[in-house]
Amino acid sequence: MAAALLANVLYSTGFVLEKRALGTLPEVSVRRPARLLRLVVSSPLWIAGSVALAAGFGAQLLVYRTLPIAAAQGIFVSGLVLLVLLSSRLLGEETSGRERYALAAILLALLMVVLSLDETGDTVSRGAPYPLVLLVCVPSLAAGVWLYRSAERNAGHRHRLPTTGVEYGVAVGLLYGVSSLAIKGVSGYLTASGLGGAIVDVLRSPYPYLLLFTGAFGLVMSQAALQRCRASLIVPVCTTVTSLYTAVLGTLAFGEALPSDPLRLALRIAGTCLAVTVLLTMPKHDTAPQPPMGAKELTPP
Repeated sequence: MAAALLANVLYSTGFVLEKRALGTLPEVSVRRPARLLRLVVSSPLWIAGSVALAAGFGAQLLVYRTLPIAAAQGIFVSGLVLLVLLSSRLLGEETSGRERYALAAILLALLMVVLSLDETGDTVSRGAPYPLVLLVCVPSLAAGVWLYRSAERNAGHRHRLPTTGVEYGVAVGLLYGVSSLAIKGVSGYLTASGLGGAIVDVLRSPYPYLLLFTGAFGLVMSQAALQRCRASLIVPVCTTVTSLYTAVLGTLAFGEALPSDPLRLALRIAGTCLAVTVLLTMPKHDTAPQPPMGAKELTPP
């Protein structure tokens, strides 16, 4: 529990610091990844945010050793409240009434998932069949990249309305969901005797290579999206997709059984359906442009 709450603080702080740093940089684009990386690593504030996020991943690794996947996701998503508060205080972002209701519904949905947990009956799995992991992860990665490219094409339309970033959040959330499953997989090897043997076993698994892919693509995609959209909306969407993806597919892939009690099972299914419904009904466009805080004005080509 302590590691999960620490991960929440680190994730929220990291995203807000990166968003604030991106607001002072020229516009970045996934079409020029080398330039994007060169710009962000030149910002000490962005580096501080990245260090916080990396520490959050480390805390997440500890959580997966002791909690079932679904339980861990329910705790992680509770950090959305802190994220919205920090975005309001440090970034000056304001959420609409409809968006606040949507965030409250998301928290309610994930509370239902948490209430569906059984401390005595839930087990923590240590591994999953590699073919099953790849069957789940590879199509998800393809879907995330395709959805992001589709959002980019729509954003390029001359007369488009300013986007809230829901599509970007879903796309990046799919990549981070795969990353979360890979972290869960790596955590299973930490119980092996001897660090050397554990490292060899990890390198023989698909998990480090999934982490490399999601790390590289997720970094470029998330920074471009975070610069042009509000952190108070895109990060909750991304986090919700990641959590639902990990809780549902991770539970199946790693063989952590669903609740046998009908009430607990109903809570888990209803909570998942509510969160998905909220995501599908969230507004796709802002009513007014939301330029990145402090971003330099650029003349369109």
